[in-house]
Amino acid sequence: LSLQKMSAGREEQQHSRLAAAAAEQRGLNLHNKKNVNIHNRLASELATNTHKPGLSDSVSTAMAGRRTDCIERRLRICLGMMGHFIGSHPWWFLITPLMVSAGLGSGFYLLKDRISNDIEEQFTPVDGPAKMERKYIEETFPGNDSMFSSLRLSSDGNYAALIATSDRNILTDESLYDLLDLDFKIRSMVVQFDNQSFKYVDISAKVNGSCTSNGILDIIDYNANNIDAVNLTFPWYHVNFQSIPLYLSLGSVTLNTESSVVESAKAIQLHYYLDEGNKTKTDLWLESFINLVSNESSASLQVSYSTSASMQWEFDKSPASVIYLFSITYTIAIIFTILTCWRLDNVRTKVWVASCGVFSTGLAVLSGFGALLLLGQPFVMTAASCPFLILGIGLDDMFILISCWQRTRVLDNVCDRLADTYREAAVSISITTLTDALALFLGYSSPFGSVRSFCLYAGVSVCFCYFYSITFLGACMALNGQREAENKHWFTCAKTPEDVPSSNSKVFSMCCVGGRYNRITGKEETEAMSYIFERFYGPFLTHKLTKACVFVMYAGYLAVSIYGCCILKEGLDIKNLAVDDSYIIDYYNHQRQHFSEYSCNVMVAVKQPFSYWANDEHLRSGFESLSFVNSTFAWFVSYKNYANASNLNISSREAFYTHLPHFLELNPMFRQDINLTVDGDIQASRFFLQTLNKTTTKDMMIRLRKTAEECPVELLVFHPAFIYFDQYTVITENTVQTILVAVVVMLVVSLVLIPNPLCSVCVAFAVCSVITGVTGFMSLWGVNLDSISMINLVMCIGFSVDFSAHISYSFISSAKSDANEKAMDALAHLGNPIVQGALSTILGVVVLSASGSYIFRTFFKIVFLVIVFGLLHGLVFIPVFLTVLTVHWKSC
Repeated sequence: LSLQKMSAGREEQQHSRLAAAAAEQRGLNLHNKKNVNIHNRLASELATNTHKPGLSDSVSTAMAGRRTDCIERRLRICLGMMGHFIGSHPWWFLITPLMVSAGLGSGFYLLKDRISNDIEEQFTPVDGPAKMERKYIEETFPGNDSMFSSLRLSSDGNYAALIATSDRNILTDESLYDLLDLDFKIRSMVVQFDNQSFKYVDISAKVNGSCTSNGILDIIDYNANNIDAVNLTFPWYHVNFQSIPLYLSLGSVTLNTESSVVESAKAIQLHYYLDEGNKTKTDLWLESFINLVSNESSASLQVSYSTSASMQWEFDKSPASVIYLFSITYTIAIIFTILTCWRLDNVRTKVWVASCGVFSTGLAVLSGFGALLLLGQPFVMTAASCPFLILGIGLDDMFILISCWQRTRVLDNVCDRLADTYREAAVSISITTLTDALALFLGYSSPFGSVRSFCLYAGVSVCFCYFYSITFLGACMALNGQREAENKHWFTCAKTPEDVPSSNSKVFSMCCVGGRYNRITGKEETEAMSYIFERFYGPFLTHKLTKACVFVMYAGYLAVSIYGCCILKEGLDIKNLAVDDSYIIDYYNHQRQHFSEYSCNVMVAVKQPFSYWANDEHLRSGFESLSFVNSTFAWFVSYKNYANASNLNISSREAFYTHLPHFLELNPMFRQDINLTVDGDIQASRFFLQTLNKTTTKDMMIRLRKTAEECPVELLVFHPAFIYFDQYTVITENTVQTILVAVVVMLVVSLVLIPNPLCSVCVAFAVCSVITGVTGFMSLWGVNLDSISMINLVMCIGFSVDFSAHISYSFISSAKSDANEKAMDALAHLGNPIVQGALSTILGVVVLSASGSYIFRTFFKIVFLVIVFGLLHGLVFIPVFLTVLTVHWKSC
């Protein structure tokens, strides 16, 4: 009753203001008969129009009976009061956000110190099993700098590599001569450091004091003419009691049909391993290697190359590839918002509000990023895509606010107009901001550092975006409203006539006239797009035949989406972290083309004492039965072969340990595979499994780990690549878990802010449906499920709520009684701002499609899919489903 009395009192005051304004206007224009008639008609209809319930009143009336709108109603009241206060003191809320942004923006001075783009740290699971396995390997089997072995590295190592390819047989005198010449240039290359020069020999990894060498070049004794005198065998070449793994050096090999002798090959791979003692010197040498080899392709050879640091260096270049796109994006956004907010009326046009809306999103990014940088949060390159996201969210809120402002009464004072605008838009902009922010903060629980960084920076920026939308942008709207109230020109701020004198031209009417509004409703004139939604699109969509077609279209959409989900691939291809024109792309492509038959050489660590002399089959049999395991390389197998060749009996513990020291003296490399106690007992050891590319890397790693767990002996399997392969074991589960939790949270939020079960169900349905569509279609678009796409799917949760929440809330808030009329009313009110918001977001990210980085192109693809499918649900599926469900709901 109190609320009704307050509403009635407010309506009476408004009636008085309107009547007084009409009377004043009549007095000023008595000489104009046309205006007198218009204002007399306005006065005669005031009694009926001022007591018609608006959207706010209808919502309050509808909710009052259910008594479930306590939060929604209080939010509207609070924002209404805030709008009134901002409208009364606009300059405070214009200057204060600028000062806050300037202060927080100082954090950008710390940006270089906060950048954290380490690939392993950011794109692999924080607590991945392989990281614990590596720690055990490094502690149990420490490396020996004087006995370097690439097989025994617990990391990628420090190296330079090249792949020389030929369209014909590369094992010819001509090709090998060019290759040997290139090898000589690399080894004799002089590099300067601290006024001193050094060569490869000075920093290379050593084996018994000599540089590590490449097997294929050792075999021909660095003489191209010797190739005809050597019978190469593949995959192993045996000479002088040594076995050289040629599968690491030769690619695309053709063998003799009756033996393992090599007849031809199309690729040779060379490695140059470096000592890891002085990183500065090795980095300088690697850079010189890149500069040298980049110009060394010849008529007989095509050379691709890479180094151990290349991927990190190329990844660090990715942000630079999109910096210029920021200016393009904001330019496009400003032009678009100005064009969509432009009115032919020189007073009612919203040009300055549109410009301030774009500027407000920039302040949000400046404040959000600056605050986190000041707090010491690491900045990962994936967070660089946040400004594009915030731009779309901020403009969406701006269009909603402008739409609500245009539905207020023109003759009300600015404070009341802004209060009405905030009450009208309170739930719409609050629910979208809350859902976007919650979805992003939920994503912070991801095991990937890159996902955490993006979600934190984006989530905080979304909160600042909301804060600046209701303060800074609201102040701009109030100042623009004051200009409109005084009927001043948008550019010159000069008093502008409302009608064109008969003596003036059409050009004068276009440039110097403005201030018109609907004299009957007292509101601004309806925009063309809103008119189209009201008069044409709404009736068309609610026609029975159209509804049937919509259901068929949704069934097709859902079918294609589910199919895409079924063929979705997992995992991040490491080469995708580099820009498209990077030299390492060719290297990875050649490696995949010519050296893909053999996969990882996996370590198997025996973590407990074991009777190796009795039966070592317990250690090997489970692994060797796997279809993708090619061979086993173990110190205890070599020891038994040595004992058999020397007629030694090592079948007892005493004999085994008695002859072991002499064996290790002859084969010192095996010392790195055995961990001995002080008493000389073996407490741990390791051996190696050569695997083939007969299955996926995920399946290989999981089956190896499962085999190790099933063995009665405590075993551990490890390879440096497992650090990256661990993403396969968590990415799907973590993504699904995050999405399910987010959907539940979205449902709770919608129930709290939109206390209508039907509306909340529609919002939750829209979230699930859009995510299904995005996941399926991104698979069809060539995007895998990895940490990059996971970032965007988390973001997709919040975006998928926006449009559906706007329409659903407007639908249930409509004063219309018929379901079809409710849908048409909702589309008439919010169809245009939803389209504007969608287009602004797409335009905000479309420039990323031209980026040379996979990360930013993926961001564009998924945001594009989210917006398109969100728009499809908000303007097509949800209105139709609501009309059908409402009728069914009432009948039940």
